[in-house]
Amino acid sequence: MQAELRAELVDEIVRRALEEDAPEGDVTTVAVIAPDARAVGRIVARSAVVVAGVPVAERAFRVLDGSVSFRAPLAEGERADAGSILAELKGLAAPMLTAERTALNFLQRMCGIATLTAEFVARLRGLKARILDTRKTAPGLRALDKYAVRMGGGQNHRFGLSDGILIKENHIALAGSTSAAVSAARGRGLPVEVEVQSLDQIEEALAAGADALLLDNMSVEQLREAVQRVGGRARTEASGGVTLDNVRAVAETGVDFISVGALTHSPPAADIAMDISKVVC
Repeated sequence: MQAELRAELVDEIVRRALEEDAPEGDVTTVAVIAPDARAVGRIVARSAVVVAGVPVAERAFRVLDGSVSFRAPLAEGERADAGSILAELKGLAAPMLTAERTALNFLQRMCGIATLTAEFVARLRGLKARILDTRKTAPGLRALDKYAVRMGGGQNHRFGLSDGILIKENHIALAGSTSAAVSAARGRGLPVEVEVQSLDQIEEALAAGADALLLDNMSVEQLREAVQRVGGRARTEASGGVTLDNVRAVAETGVDFISVGALTHSPPAADIAMDISKVVC
């Protein structure tokens, strides 16, 4: 298991997923497959992917069969061509069949996130801007989603609401002003980032002592002007409406970071399958 994923958290997520899929057992497998039947399995990428989540898939099989043989030829974060074997298994056939869908669900999502992230990162080659994720993750799967972003070469923004101060428009509306919100947030030992939706809000946020500005839904021209106005006095993050088609233009404005919610709220599932065959003793 990768050090970046806590084993106990992965086990909790995997066990919950297996229970969801077979709350009273896998009735088809129990009816059709002999308990002592053995099988080999190969998990194959049917399209090119960035590998992420193989250790999670492994746990899905090991929870049901602790003696299963599991080999992963490729490293996490490595690029795999179509037809590449992501994992090879050998063990009891019944638990292998029961865990198959759960393992593939994790792999397809995590490889999908990593692959999409890598595409965004590749568009920024030679520029200083870095790709960030957001909190727009699948509920209960944030640790896995953000891990997959890292495997794709992206960087994680705050994991959750406890990890950093990000003052958004509703905070400002309730606090009364940007200055009031920043003043109340300072002194907590955490960097303060402020969302600004217009160029006119920049100077107030900087004067209040913001460490970073989230430039929300601004055009490329507005982003370029915002970076000039900030003049290095705070970090800048572009957010909203970023796609593979426009991400390089956004980066060329000089922003430090670009956050992309699509990495985790709507990643395409990677095309991954598992082939199982019976072992004849």
